[in-house]
Amino acid sequence: MALKVFERYLAREIYAATALVLAAFLMLFAFFDLIHEFENLGRGGYQLQHAVGFVLLTMPGRVYELFPIAVLIGTLYALTLLARHSEITVLRTSGLSTAALLKSLAQIGLVFIVLTFVFGEFLAPVAERAAQELRLKAMSSVVAQEFRSGLWVKDETSFVNVRDVLPDTKLRGVRIYEFDKEHQLHSISEAEEGEYLPPQSWRLTNVVRTVFENDTAKINRLPELVWHSALNPDILSVLLVVPERMSFVNLFLYIRHLEENQQKSQRYVIALWKKLVYPLAVLVMMALALPFAYMQDRMGAVSIKVFAGIMLGITFHMLNGLFSSLGILKSWTPFFSAITPSALFLLAAAGMIWWVERR
Repeated sequence: MALKVFERYLAREIYAATALVLAAFLMLFAFFDLIHEFENLGRGGYQLQHAVGFVLLTMPGRVYELFPIAVLIGTLYALTLLARHSEITVLRTSGLSTAALLKSLAQIGLVFIVLTFVFGEFLAPVAERAAQELRLKAMSSVVAQEFRSGLWVKDETSFVNVRDVLPDTKLRGVRIYEFDKEHQLHSISEAEEGEYLPPQSWRLTNVVRTVFENDTAKINRLPELVWHSALNPDILSVLLVVPERMSFVNLFLYIRHLEENQQKSQRYVIALWKKLVYPLAVLVMMALALPFAYMQDRMGAVSIKVFAGIMLGITFHMLNGLFSSLGILKSWTPFFSAITPSALFLLAAAGMIWWVERR
């Protein structure tokens, strides 16, 4: 019974500390993100209220990114306070083993796993897309503003060039280069605008279609043309959201689209595996925090341990990005790139627990 009371007490302390740490991180990142958005003020109709709205909409994505770090620091802080008051020592003397304490931490961490999954799969992708659309509408800009010739997408035997993708996924300045089975250019279709017609068509307006046959070219002008394509707004919207902020379903569909068109999908496959592995990282962070509670704290330097937790959290965040980039550059197995940071920290946690147990 006493153990159950302890677990509830420990859960309350960890949840409160993690929430406080997460709130502090979010305010810090929101401040710097807002400062960064000030550079865009005055572009088109982009005003302060748009910058604030954009930053607020990106917060669910920040929560997803920062959850493991916040859990590490929050758990470390809660356990260190318990150790400072000798509560951990009393419990261990009463027969609480390290395995039992790890089990209790795992049960407490289930809530964090669920929250990480919910933010990563449902809240962050929707909010991120809404944030990008808010910025684009306010700036009267387009997705393709950073490309000289617009967006390029391969669609089966065709290459599609779109000058502008509007926030409502309408297209402007569409060029479709169709090739035959012998990889010879068959036709070029140019349209002023394109509007999606479910399930797999686009309505192109003011179309000029040039068909190449033998040594001749035939030009047709059409007020409207229905273009059947596997492209859809969900695939195009991937250009608005970085892979790490996309949902699992959208990642899977876009990877399949890339593979069907024989295009590189390494970055998105790594992001897909990270989606599966990342929620479990919170358990690794909690296990990593446990050895700090076993270390004697005669000097009362709780702040030093919290600082160490911050450094470990930053290292984990950097390793995640590093191994994703190396996985793309070195063509590593996507699962290896996604799981290595968590595996390294799990080994570090096991090693530290073994070391403090020997002492």
